[in-house]
Amino acid sequence: MLIRIRHIGFVFFHIYLGISTLVAQDIEGKQQHKTLKKNFPQPQDSVVIYKNSPVLSQKDRIPKDTLPVKPKKEAFQDIIEHSADDYIEIDVRRNLTRMYKHAKLHYQDVDLEAGMIEIDYKNHLIIARGIIDSTGAYTQIPYFKQGKEETIQDSIRVNYETERALIWGLNSQQDNGIFLHSGVSKKVNDTTLYVRDIKITTSKKKNPDYYIGIRKAKIVPKKKIIAGSSQLYIADVPTPIWIPFAYFPLTQSRTSGILMPTYGENARQGYFLQNGGYYFAISDYFDLALTGDIYSNGSWSFRTQSKYKYRYHFSGSFGFSYDVNINSIRGFSDYSKTSRYNIRWSHSQDANFNPNMRLSASVNLGSSKYYRESINEFHTNANQNNTLSSSVSFSKKFVGTPFNLSLSATHTQNTNTEEINMSLPSLQLSMDRIYPFAPKEGAARNPLQKLGLSYALSGDYRIKTTDAFFFKPKMFDGAKKGIKHTASLSTNMKLFKFFTLNPSANYTERWYFDYLKKTYDPGAQKLVIDTLNGFKSLREYNAGMSLSTNIYGTFRFKKGRLKAIRHTIRPSVTYSYRPDFSFYDETVFNPETGEMEKYSPFKEGIYGRPGSGVSNNLSFSVNNSFEAKLMPKDSTKKKAVKVPLLNSLRFSTNYNMTADTLRWSPLNMNTGFSILKNKMHINIAATMDPYALNLASKRINTFNISNGGSLFRLTSANLTMSYNLSNKTFEKTTRKSQNENDPDVDTGIPEEDMRKQSKNRQNEKSNVKKLQLYHAKIPWKLNLSYSLHYANGQRQNEFSTNSLMFSGNIELTPKWGVGFSSGYDFKGKGMGYTTLNFERDLDSWKMRFSWVPFGDRSTYYFFIGVKSSVLSDLKYDKRKLPDKRLF
Repeated sequence: MLIRIRHIGFVFFHIYLGISTLVAQDIEGKQQHKTLKKNFPQPQDSVVIYKNSPVLSQKDRIPKDTLPVKPKKEAFQDIIEHSADDYIEIDVRRNLTRMYKHAKLHYQDVDLEAGMIEIDYKNHLIIARGIIDSTGAYTQIPYFKQGKEETIQDSIRVNYETERALIWGLNSQQDNGIFLHSGVSKKVNDTTLYVRDIKITTSKKKNPDYYIGIRKAKIVPKKKIIAGSSQLYIADVPTPIWIPFAYFPLTQSRTSGILMPTYGENARQGYFLQNGGYYFAISDYFDLALTGDIYSNGSWSFRTQSKYKYRYHFSGSFGFSYDVNINSIRGFSDYSKTSRYNIRWSHSQDANFNPNMRLSASVNLGSSKYYRESINEFHTNANQNNTLSSSVSFSKKFVGTPFNLSLSATHTQNTNTEEINMSLPSLQLSMDRIYPFAPKEGAARNPLQKLGLSYALSGDYRIKTTDAFFFKPKMFDGAKKGIKHTASLSTNMKLFKFFTLNPSANYTERWYFDYLKKTYDPGAQKLVIDTLNGFKSLREYNAGMSLSTNIYGTFRFKKGRLKAIRHTIRPSVTYSYRPDFSFYDETVFNPETGEMEKYSPFKEGIYGRPGSGVSNNLSFSVNNSFEAKLMPKDSTKKKAVKVPLLNSLRFSTNYNMTADTLRWSPLNMNTGFSILKNKMHINIAATMDPYALNLASKRINTFNISNGGSLFRLTSANLTMSYNLSNKTFEKTTRKSQNENDPDVDTGIPEEDMRKQSKNRQNEKSNVKKLQLYHAKIPWKLNLSYSLHYANGQRQNEFSTNSLMFSGNIELTPKWGVGFSSGYDFKGKGMGYTTLNFERDLDSWKMRFSWVPFGDRSTYYFFIGVKSSVLSDLKYDKRKLPDKRLF
């Protein structure tokens, strides 16, 4: 906002030196001078030079031979550019220079524009003001720009020697989005400006819809505004909001400061102040915000939030929350005091920083009931999440080798059961597939050259615990650990031109560091089960092959737009064999049965036990897809378009040749397709069992069709549908003529005539007024989702899930918006979690109202405040918290 007068003084002083040297020159024609005098009465010893006069050019330099003395130290170091649309007047007697009508001046990074610019060299004054046009309006008001700073004022009066100035009607915009409008401003020096009748606002309007009116203030540019009594005005109407003094920061960077809290009342915790605290702008790389809540019954909470960013390297945020909730009064039977915490961390690395090494994190862990019992309304939506999960991963690719390393730590937490599963850490070392027999040049041709080898090492340390033992030494009791090595060989070959055969072999080795030991205690006559520490290794292997092909069928049509339907069938048969590895089992006497029984020492191992019994399986799968070829509606286009009809229809089952009974596994079917111009997506999955059930609802070795039923017995089915609608769904699209779309079409009309016709059509269209109904088009969106699950595995014959979910928004006007989200459970016959959101754009303000009308978390939140973050504390909000007695 501050105008640096020193530069302007140099500019005008240079103009004077450059123009005054022209006085001694011969002005062409006395008749022209007389004409100028008639139009613009001027005192004697004055020269008026028009814009197009050859005497004065747009860019002037001080001729060296016109200066009798050496230039001063403040001599200009760049070219001066100046102009005026009407005239430039030089009054030698008064020592004045005037530029009239759209006067402009440019020097280095300084630009000054005004209706009239006047330089009084005698009194060292520069005056810039607007002019009054023929309609009586005050126009071409002074505009000043230096670098990124821009100001507009009614008029300005500057003493370029003392660098003091008076400015009337100053309007300026700060880098932080604040607009300043002042009546009279007095510039004392480069660092201080005194103003009177100032308006501070974030509104971009000429007549702001709100502002903070200040009688007197002191401005330190780019630093602060120190003001006296301040009052809020809305639509030029004073409000009761008044303070005796005010302080406004004008810094271009982040600044430490107080975060104003919001107040309210809760039925259980009483009156409260929420989200108040202090913000620390520590550096350009990270910051810190400390906030908290306090309630009149003694409940409180504390939160830290920090964001960090190192440009072109990484960015992230970290947060910690701790709540202490108190219900009722100490000594009462319903008194309770609970403490909950939550930790959040997010970290992402720039993709271009190091493509061969990457670190990422997404952490959300803590007390399972933190979001449900949190009193802060900001956590209302998060209480619907039943799972908290975290992941921190590090990966590295070893350049020049086929090896990749991945190290991760994961965490999953069920907020209903309070069960926690963690992996601290999980190590993955993998080797990309290599082809040891591949030729050095050219493509691999035979199966031996296509033989590929891959290797992977996995190491895990897994913990299973609950909230009660989280972050306590007991959480490590029963932790599972181990290392697994996996190697595989595979190749492929063509059979009979149309079939592809893929043989493969796999080897797995597991290392365990503890195992189970069962012994019989004769004295107590019972089994004793111990977990012993020690290294144990076990190995197993398997082999198999798969045979697959593609079958295509095309049905052609001669009439209509439908030209063909293509059916693609992808059958596959897989055979796998695994020997019996039960020799790793041990035996022990069981006193309950009185017999010796086998058990596996690795039953509780992290990677499971070795396979028991011979596995000799055949797997079958068939995948189908359908697509059509349609001719476009536009007859001029002759290329058919492919339209998918059915993306996938897959059937799969398995046959165990070594099993004594129930050799066939259930038949699985799943399909997915889209209809209604790809706006409705449908997915169907079903499981069908070929075997019948006995009276106890157990599978028996009798086919269902032999038991008087159908070929397959439906045991479960899932149906999911989603459909997205909007106002654009029902809008009809108009098609232009082929000639308008294709400029290369030869119409036989000369190009010049076509241009004339096109210009005439555009003129006709511009003269036609399009009449539209008021608010005939209201933008809206509606998202529908339906889920249905059927279960009949044990003759229950019921729909376990049957629900409809919907959400959307409606833009009633360009500034009014309504959003909603809800659902209906047809099985439970009740509404789901419902939210209603109302938003209103008030130009410089925003207003929103969030409402949960019913349910165990019925609540509402109303907010109205300034959009700009600079004046974000200028707000009012009201909230109703849910009753925590229901949880």
